[in-house]
Amino acid sequence: MMATRHYFVIWIVFCFDLVDSSSDQCHQERDRLQAQLRSMEARAVKQQLMIQSFLNLNQQPPLPLNESIFFDLGDKQYTDCAQIFNNGYKKSGFYTIKPEKSPAQIRVYCDMKDGGGWTVFQRRSDGNESFDRDWNDYKTGFGDIKSANAEFWLGNDNLHYLTSQGNYSLRIDLEDFEGSHRFAMYKKFQVDSEQNHYQLQFDGYRGNAGDSLSGSYNPEVQDWASHQGMKFSTKDKDNDRYERNCALEDMSGWWFNRCHSANLNGLYYKGPYSAVTDNGIVWYTWHGWWYSLKTVEMKIRPSAFETNEV
Repeated sequence: MMATRHYFVIWIVFCFDLVDSSSDQCHQERDRLQAQLRSMEARAVKQQLMIQSFLNLNQQPPLPLNESIFFDLGDKQYTDCAQIFNNGYKKSGFYTIKPEKSPAQIRVYCDMKDGGGWTVFQRRSDGNESFDRDWNDYKTGFGDIKSANAEFWLGNDNLHYLTSQGNYSLRIDLEDFEGSHRFAMYKKFQVDSEQNHYQLQFDGYRGNAGDSLSGSYNPEVQDWASHQGMKFSTKDKDNDRYERNCALEDMSGWWFNRCHSANLNGLYYKGPYSAVTDNGIVWYTWHGWWYSLKTVEMKIRPSAFETNEV
């Protein structure tokens, strides 16, 4: 466009310099060039608008990490995410289920990765949710059950309803602040009723995070570090084997012994921390007691469903 404009100016000067040239012929050529210039300028403006529109489109922010993904299954009713997966729903997101003993339907996040069919009952991701809660909060559940990456506890009643339907396995996915990932799986995982204080039973470890739940990494500490058979404790209901209250000191609800070698409901620090007690998000066999993990996801599915995918 600039070259045409320069050409137009030169032509006008040239026209005036030609003494013997026809005035009408010069005016006609000038008008033709002016019309051509206006047409080119209009096209250039249109192209600029198109380019800006394209740039704006590319600069749109991605969907928020916590964007809700809910799938409506209509009148169909399922007891867990494994049934949903086996009926052809392969996308991770929120679904509604009704465990056999549950008095009502519940919304759950189904993780369809790692072989699929996982019902997620706990997630830690950013520290926005307090896990320093009382017995009733842990009983019924708390947190954000609408956003895909938000923090929550599904509820001990719901956990009991789910794991009393049959044999269930547990998978725990862990991430630290250096971007490393580990997992721990247990072939058996069961949570008893409130009457028995949501007592924990598990067995059959495999994975690369180490078996922190059993305390078997060191026989000398297993008696006080193992979580096998432990009852659930909160700051207002002490069921641990410690002379004081582990839940009160470590500021979370958990299956404490005297007190723990794993506490995935601890306070959200960012990696290494110092405190009066080891009250961070702890998985001892990976980072010890004084490193708080970045993300945690605890999820279950029927043991018979389990595959070799990890």
